[in-house]
Amino acid sequence: MAEKALILGCAGTTLSVDEAAFFRDLDPWGLILFRRNCADPDQIRRLVGDFRAAVGRADAPVLIDQEGGRVQRLSPPFWPKYPPARIFSGLAANDPLHGRAMARIAGRLMAHDLLSLGITVDCAPVLDVPVAGAHDVIGDRAFSLVPAEVAALGRALAEGLLAGGVLPVVKHIPGHGRAGADSHAALPVVDAPREALENDFLPFRTLTDMPLAMTAHVVYTAIDPRCPATTSRRVIQSVIRGAIGYDGLVMTDDLSMNALEGSLGARARRSYAAGCDVVLHCNGKLDEMMAVASEARRLTGRARRRADAALGRIRHLPEPLDPVEALALFQDMLARRQTAPSSSGFAADHALSV
Repeated sequence: MAEKALILGCAGTTLSVDEAAFFRDLDPWGLILFRRNCADPDQIRRLVGDFRAAVGRADAPVLIDQEGGRVQRLSPPFWPKYPPARIFSGLAANDPLHGRAMARIAGRLMAHDLLSLGITVDCAPVLDVPVAGAHDVIGDRAFSLVPAEVAALGRALAEGLLAGGVLPVVKHIPGHGRAGADSHAALPVVDAPREALENDFLPFRTLTDMPLAMTAHVVYTAIDPRCPATTSRRVIQSVIRGAIGYDGLVMTDDLSMNALEGSLGARARRSYAAGCDVVLHCNGKLDEMMAVASEARRLTGRARRRADAALGRIRHLPEPLDPVEALALFQDMLARRQTAPSSSGFAADHALSV
């Protein structure tokens, strides 16, 4: 029987007896980790191993948000502090090839950090294109304010992850950059005309070959004035699958975010009905996970094909890497950028990694 089309969290640094039994009986496709789940490398390896033992799949995906900057679940003293994505467009200003090379090295180093723990999916890169007046929830998490630069730098980081045996997740499709609210707290409504939205779609159009994508909990009135992308069949079918042309696995952003309304079961049901392949619930609260599970679908059909194709992208040995040398090179190249913020902490934290 196929596993359930779910990615779920857990409460702490170990699986409780109830969590292990729940995962064993439910068989969710994957697990997502947050800072609350990460104490040290050996503990994370045990947690990842225990999850995979519970579901009985050695290749069960384990995800984490490791973008760098403000969104980085693994931090010093065990892992380096990576810079925010916006740094790379500064590096590319005078030399686009240099900026892309740096983004790829960052992705490759992140993949090394993650794969050594058994984590096989990174919820990055962010392909959103911020505009003036938007909420700063995206801000410097975006590579640039220019769609073509976002596409080029996002691809570089994603290819670094893939080379290291870790799947990237492009987010937040079809674009969160115009949102005037933080979708963790409220539902953003974007009133821009469809012609303007085409700029936001460009990075996603450029990276349609990437294996995984995460939706935006954002209403685009020019496409569907009632439903956010996550629960809008019109957005998913006519834009994400249609105009953008994305045929990889589409997962929701976290169903527990306040942008969505209704019960957690209803949110899951609407997401599947709209065309999402997999639903994501992150906070690790067992009662909430049970509510989502009550509406869970099995991973079959096109969703199964997309999931298998994604995992097939990392069934290879990682690209050879000397992590100490690569990390030193990355540090040196960042230091040469005179405008790099001195508060980034990268140089100081960097020596504590690998």
